[in-house]
Amino acid sequence: MKTDDLYSKALQFEFLSIEEGMQLFEEAPLTELMYVANELRKKQVPYNKVTWQIDRNVNTTNVCTANCKFCNFYRIPGHAEAYITDIDTYKKKIEQTFRWGGDQLLLQGGHHPKLGLQFYVDLFSELKSLYPHLKLHTLGPPEIAHITKLEKSTHREVLTALKEAGMDSLPGAGAEILVDRVRRLISKGKCGSQEWLDIMHEAHKLDITTSATMMFGHVETLRERFEHLVKLREVQSRKPATAKGFLAFIPWTFQDVDTLLTRIRGVHNLTTADEYIRMIAISRIMLPNVKNIQASWLTVGKQTAQICLHGGANDFGSIMLEENVVSAAGAPHRFTYKSIQQAIREAGFEPQLRNQQYEFREMPAIIEEQVIDY
Repeated sequence: MKTDDLYSKALQFEFLSIEEGMQLFEEAPLTELMYVANELRKKQVPYNKVTWQIDRNVNTTNVCTANCKFCNFYRIPGHAEAYITDIDTYKKKIEQTFRWGGDQLLLQGGHHPKLGLQFYVDLFSELKSLYPHLKLHTLGPPEIAHITKLEKSTHREVLTALKEAGMDSLPGAGAEILVDRVRRLISKGKCGSQEWLDIMHEAHKLDITTSATMMFGHVETLRERFEHLVKLREVQSRKPATAKGFLAFIPWTFQDVDTLLTRIRGVHNLTTADEYIRMIAISRIMLPNVKNIQASWLTVGKQTAQICLHGGANDFGSIMLEENVVSAAGAPHRFTYKSIQQAIREAGFEPQLRNQQYEFREMPAIIEEQVIDY
């Protein structure tokens, strides 16, 4: 099919096939691809605002048996540096987060062999009891799969219990590339691609809002990236009409500093700024049923992320008052609540603070300057 015909098809919010998407990715001039994606963005998000968030990534534990080849953060059970975060630490970090303008914790950890469902139910319940207005964006499909196996239960039962205990939304963590060939090479200890997708579908049926991610720029092929996008699109198409489903899609690049994937396999992140912008644009085009596309400033930096706002992205994510996992693999970029707004304005948009449901928030009247002490 001619490129212009594919543009017309995309602008009608039609689903492009894997082959059609790959043709655009490989043949379309970047400026034209950005134009089409930006036109779709303007129809789906018809205002000149770019949303952003204030939250904090706190790790429940650093113990994990998944053995992902791209993760420098985890520790094996029994390691001298292994920990489980205690309630006093949560209280300190939550109260700091409130003072710094945040309203949410992104709670993730790993595949701890001894932390089952009751641990998380008790933790979420206690945090909600202490801080009723705190939002919990928690775990991810691989952790849900791990807990389900420990409990010999079902995804639905685990998700229901966590939701009742205080889970507000489910991150799209652990997606990497939703193709099992890739997962066997980089994250063999995590759930397979179909289980990841099944858990998200179950969450949507329970009206749990989710997001979706893709980590690319390692061992995957271009076709496998597109297989990933189509699988997400299909799950979104199956959500109940009343459910939000995947509210956002966040593609980010593999960070390769001192990872096993780099040291042992010699895999490096060679993604250029052009390629990342192209992936943002194609994500908007391939996922017409996902409203929000986020530019990963954490992994690609301010300038590339700003250009993405003109090529399909409408969200800048969180300033992440704390982030340990991706940073441990070399992501160097940082924003404050002031500098992220300035970056959005520099790109020609109005910054708009949001929550995890993509509802607009008023800026807090007073925000203390963040002092990093973690």
